[in-house]
Amino acid sequence: MTVRVGLVGAGGVGARHARTLAGFDDVEVLGVCDAARPVADALGAELGLDVLDDLPALLARRPDAVWLCVPPFAHGDLELCLVDARVPFFVEKPLAADLAVAERVSAAVAASGLPTATGYHWRHLDTVARARTVLDGAAIGLVDARWWGTTPPPPWWGRLDRSGGQVVEQATHVLDLVRVLAGEVVEVVGGASPSTTEGRDVPDATAAVLRFASGAVGTASTSCVLPALTAAGVDVVAAAVAVQLTETTLRVRTGDGADQVAAPTVEARTAVDRAFVDVLAGGDPSGDLVDVAEALRTHRLACAVAEATRTGTAVRPDGT
Repeated sequence: MTVRVGLVGAGGVGARHARTLAGFDDVEVLGVCDAARPVADALGAELGLDVLDDLPALLARRPDAVWLCVPPFAHGDLELCLVDARVPFFVEKPLAADLAVAERVSAAVAASGLPTATGYHWRHLDTVARARTVLDGAAIGLVDARWWGTTPPPPWWGRLDRSGGQVVEQATHVLDLVRVLAGEVVEVVGGASPSTTEGRDVPDATAAVLRFASGAVGTASTSCVLPALTAAGVDVVAAAVAVQLTETTLRVRTGDGADQVAAPTVEARTAVDRAFVDVLAGGDPSGDLVDVAEALRTHRLACAVAEATRTGTAVRPDGT
């Protein structure tokens, strides 16, 4: 069958999804819309897509699903509109700039039973699966997650109320891997280095200590003042094994001194779209596909880290 989809958001991430979807033989992209019409016009011209005014105009074409690729502050009403219309959707991470909107959307999705997917594409890396196998049953003692990079150019990114901050908007990928590899975090404490850039209230750097349900401990740190992305990944220390995982490399060092290095053989950004298209076509959900309910667990952790580093208080991701 041909899966008919629409796209909301034609910026860098939206354009990437549009190109991927347009490249699938069994997908028809019905159209694209964006609050910035020239951006949508450019993407439409590139891919030969119809450019529509808004989500209602897109829904009038009766898509099988909609991809939402909008900035964090734009989430909420779009998802609730799709729930009301009974249209499945793929939503880019993070779920929102805050926790309240994400909780509201997740509750609506749960009540509707609609299939959903989110943009946690790192989960589709075969190196992540391999890391999970290596660590399966191991007594994990220490986890270190980091995202050290630059300040992205969109003006909204530097505003906490628009992006949620670096922890929520960027480091959410590595915090998701923290959960995948080491289990749930039950408490976070930390601090932040305030912004030294005019017009940006996102901290220059944050550092948090994580306490896991298993008894393991960990750290999570971010910085947005470097000239380019310098570090983004997760290290895990367990009994007689250490794992270092990034989007491009897996390194496993065992107690006997053996050092194994591997690169992914899967293009994760393609795989995440393919997996949801397959669900829409009637297939079973991939074990790597992250729906809204699962993404909310990672979003809660990211928001807890952001709050703990902002306030200097202990924060529990479960809200208790």
